[in-house]
Amino acid sequence: MPVNFDLHDLIAFRAAAELANFRKAAEAVHISQPAFSRRIDKLEQALGVRLFERTTRRVTLTAVGREFARRVGAMLDDLDETLLTVRGVGTARMGEVNIACVPSTVYYYLSDVIHRYRERYPKLRVRIFDAGANEVLAAVARGEADFGLNFIGGSEPGIEFRLLLEERFVAACRRDHPLAKMRKATWHDLAGHDFISVAKSSGNRLLLDQALAQVSGRPQPIYEAQHVTTLLGLVEAGLGVAAVPSLAMPGPEHPLLVSVPLSDPVVTRRIGLIRRQGRRLSPEAQQLYDFLAAMKKASRPRAPRPARG
Repeated sequence: MPVNFDLHDLIAFRAAAELANFRKAAEAVHISQPAFSRRIDKLEQALGVRLFERTTRRVTLTAVGREFARRVGAMLDDLDETLLTVRGVGTARMGEVNIACVPSTVYYYLSDVIHRYRERYPKLRVRIFDAGANEVLAAVARGEADFGLNFIGGSEPGIEFRLLLEERFVAACRRDHPLAKMRKATWHDLAGHDFISVAKSSGNRLLLDQALAQVSGRPQPIYEAQHVTTLLGLVEAGLGVAAVPSLAMPGPEHPLLVSVPLSDPVVTRRIGLIRRQGRRLSPEAQQLYDFLAAMKKASRPRAPRPARG
């Protein structure tokens, strides 16, 4: 029986199977949506089966399509690895890796690790999608990122979570703020000052709300923002104080900002590598994933240091 489809048709099929949307899949393989639809039609006609159930808003795999997607995915992964080896790319570490991460992990963890990695493999290209925790989780689950750095995902079905580090929340304030003279502070101490918080849609806000549910006299925000990095900008401007993960804080050499450990209770979050279960990473992505995992002991967050005197 002659084969009436080609490699491009299989690549298009895998994109549609992973993204469950023809428009996004067409963009992912860099062709127009009509041309993409023709490829899928051609593949279904050649196989004599229906691979997708289509609606106006979404496409889903049929039972046959799910099995075909599993086999095609394994075959294309093997082909990618073979081509990389033949071209010598596996040794030179050329290629591209897509990482999704919460912004606070970029400045004082991921950037340092990638810098060390590029010293060994300078030809690797890394694309970073920095977004909220829920968006990072979704990007990994949909296959839009090879893997991610996040503080949620450990209990999500279909997601593998590999712990890297655990960090505590600290009070962020200016060096000229009264809190800066304290060696440690309680959540009740924060309530006596203008408090800046991430919005309720933030994963950090959900974590804090759950941890402080039974705390009386907890601080109530008068300003809200979407990202921790924005909070630090508002704190630096003198608009108040904030509770942020220690990983998000600049070092003790920062001219304006200082962190004070928070207690009663101590609230922590767990940062880990997340990846989709059962998905085989490309050799470049696997190498960087393993490098990040191996660097966890050498890249733990700094202990918060209050200002002197």
